[in-house]
Amino acid sequence: MSITICPVTPNFAAEIGDVDLSRPIAPSDVAAIKDAFAKYAVLIFPDQHLSQDQHLDFARHFGPLETTIALFRKDAKLRVPKEFADVSNLDPENEVWGKDSRQRLFQLGNRLWHTDSSFKRLPARASLLYARSIPPVGGHTEFADERAAYDALPEDMKRRLESLVAEHSIFNSRARLGFASFSDEERQGLPPVPQVVVRTIAESGRKSLYLASHAGRIFGMPEADGRTLIDQLVAHATQRQFIYTHRWRVRDLVIWDDRCTMHRGTAFDDLRWKRDMQRATVCDVANTCEQEGIAVAAA
Repeated sequence: MSITICPVTPNFAAEIGDVDLSRPIAPSDVAAIKDAFAKYAVLIFPDQHLSQDQHLDFARHFGPLETTIALFRKDAKLRVPKEFADVSNLDPENEVWGKDSRQRLFQLGNRLWHTDSSFKRLPARASLLYARSIPPVGGHTEFADERAAYDALPEDMKRRLESLVAEHSIFNSRARLGFASFSDEERQGLPPVPQVVVRTIAESGRKSLYLASHAGRIFGMPEADGRTLIDQLVAHATQRQFIYTHRWRVRDLVIWDDRCTMHRGTAFDDLRWKRDMQRATVCDVANTCEQEGIAVAAA
């Protein structure tokens, strides 16, 4: 039996059935999943019983795996293997973190609109988040379709955005929350990188905004003007008509296209309930400026 695809909307987000990701997947089903990924950008696989190795094996169908940026943090003590981003509220002993823990303050940045790893020169292509435990209330994930948001822009704005490049840094998003206590070693390990504001998705040829809370200045613009433009674009792209909200169930695996979506986690009582979420992340093929053939002048 081939996979079943149940769209949430005609072109954004779909549930996938009749596939067991813990087992080897037929090449025809892999191809169908990739086609669905190209069309819908967010795919939900309910009730998957996955070990960490099985999770990573499925992710490899989409490209090479990233390693966690926690390796650059001075307080890093990994709870999960380095191939995972630990998007949980748990300490290395699997207990709920403390109110003032540095890990908690850092992870609050996940509640801002972002796309994974845009602050890396080689950004993410896809993220695969798996729910091992969830809180009874809250802790949803919202996704924004940046392709549809680009399509809805006025033509003069589309022309204005052509060839613009923004500087992305993990420290930009954390600064928005007032969290700036990073060591020189941490800052040197993750220097700012250029990324285009509008990119073309290879599989579909569709243009998409490429935005994130990690984006700061825009090259060639006064810093305040660039930040204002980015904030305006994020506000546009996160209007209700572009959003899918995922209400997690235990053992859901959700994969999304980081090249053309933003996402954010919603609030929950993170000092009371455990939320154990583990993310495998797949690298893109090149920096977005290289993919678009745009040269970036030295700052």
